[in-house]
Amino acid sequence: MNARVIDGKAFAARLTQDIAQAAGDLAARTGTRPGLGVVLVGEDAASQVYVRTKTRQAEACGFHSVQADLAADASQAEILAQVEALNADPAIHGILVQLPLPKGIDADRVTQAVRAEKDVDGFHYLNIGRLGAGKQDQAFVPCTPAGCMMLLRDALGADLSGRHAVILGRSNIVGKPMAQLLLAANCTVTIAHSRSADLPALCRGADILVAAVGRPELVRRDWIKPGAVVIDVGINRVASGDKSRLVGDVAYDEAAAQAQAITPVPGGVGPMTIACLLLNTLRAAHRHLNLPDPAVGTGTAFAPTTTETKP
Repeated sequence: MNARVIDGKAFAARLTQDIAQAAGDLAARTGTRPGLGVVLVGEDAASQVYVRTKTRQAEACGFHSVQADLAADASQAEILAQVEALNADPAIHGILVQLPLPKGIDADRVTQAVRAEKDVDGFHYLNIGRLGAGKQDQAFVPCTPAGCMMLLRDALGADLSGRHAVILGRSNIVGKPMAQLLLAANCTVTIAHSRSADLPALCRGADILVAAVGRPELVRRDWIKPGAVVIDVGINRVASGDKSRLVGDVAYDEAAAQAQAITPVPGGVGPMTIACLLLNTLRAAHRHLNLPDPAVGTGTAFAPTTTETKP
């Protein structure tokens, strides 16, 4: 079996093009450009690259973009003051605090300081609660799980009802919100983690396998049910001779021989995360103006199921 490659880079490019069009329409109608404020603390190289990419794409979509750079030794009070300044700025509709924060900083306190209506990362407890209560239309959904759902629907169609989904990983950023989204899509969901017994057997039962544990090439061919769809969220840098390379949590070549469809690393989930951040910011701008959410991201591959969830 030769798996279909789920091209997240191409999908994200189409989505971003639609976002740019909608942002232009909003500016033409209201004079308001979606505003994204980013707080970057320290000089972590990976974070700097990621923030530059987000800022560049936001500006390319016609967004108003602001970046606050703080020194690695910035105090918690200084970081919170910067977040509050963005909270109070009416031109900023979405706020992103780039993680990880330096040691000694209470990351939870900082992320919870972002107002829920500007929390385009989907980390605020109000947004987490809305997602858990099945109120996706009122929440900001964390960007990586939102992107994963779009890719799944692109591969399998809008209706995921009845499929068994196994999620490797239980983080607040990916694993738990991914489970909520799949439950809302009427999947049967299993969350597996480091304390789960017989991970390979659990994974072999999955029609949909989402790997998000941060362990390079953990998932091997014999973990995958023939014909499953595999979403690899992992991004791991491993040594390769004198250089390094990026790999996912799934042994790609092995999995591609077993699965129906699979996301590559890089070029799979990563680009979708940034596109969904921009989409959340666009939605935040509309909500700030008391306008309905834009139609962007509501096609077959994007839209959440409308089936009422029943016991």
